[in-house]
Amino acid sequence: MTMDDVVARTAMTLGTVVLTAILSWVLLPVDPASMGRSYGIAIGAALVAMVLALVQSFKRKPSPALILAYAAFEGVFLGVISSAVSTYIADGVVAQAVLGTMAVFGGVLFAYKMRWIRVTRRFYGFVMAAAMGFLLLMAVNLLFAVFAGGDGLGFRSGGLGILFGVIGIILGACFLALDFKQVEDGINYGAPREESWLAAFGLTLTLVWIYLEMLRLLSILQGDD
Repeated sequence: MTMDDVVARTAMTLGTVVLTAILSWVLLPVDPASMGRSYGIAIGAALVAMVLALVQSFKRKPSPALILAYAAFEGVFLGVISSAVSTYIADGVVAQAVLGTMAVFGGVLFAYKMRWIRVTRRFYGFVMAAAMGFLLLMAVNLLFAVFAGGDGLGFRSGGLGILFGVIGIILGACFLALDFKQVEDGINYGAPREESWLAAFGLTLTLVWIYLEMLRLLSILQGDD
């Protein structure tokens, strides 16, 4: 496993996400006449992507076909959601979210290379515990929104929405540091070349997380203007 392997696999995986996102943006319009079908396809794609991601996460060895399939379905979901946000909330917010995601990636990579961020067992444990708590709160909020209507507990709008958006991005940045550590250890300890697919998978998951949180945060800020 080399850095070139990781870069090449990550480029393939992210390229698949971007390609299917663009196609779904063009082919699945979110105008009132087609909105229901497009949203249905997007939700279905998101569920399939989640299942594929879980299957890969529990596999001992990476499956390139499984990882690329996850990327394709995730791209469909991102394309429809991004199109909806751009159409109904603010034109240009998607480009801002992409640039913000790139900025977070570059900033964390620089900080990691400078050793300002040190990934230890304590750091790993803190990040995983915080992520589990964050996801649990989001799940509870979703349940309240489904059964009680509105925005549930308010974690997706207003001041709380902004706060949790920032927390989500910070958690994503922490996961990037864990991903960089995985890549560094894999190269230093001579991991098999196929392990570069796992590194690409992890980086893609994290970047999708950061992008979605960035998109949500910017949407709230634009909506409050």
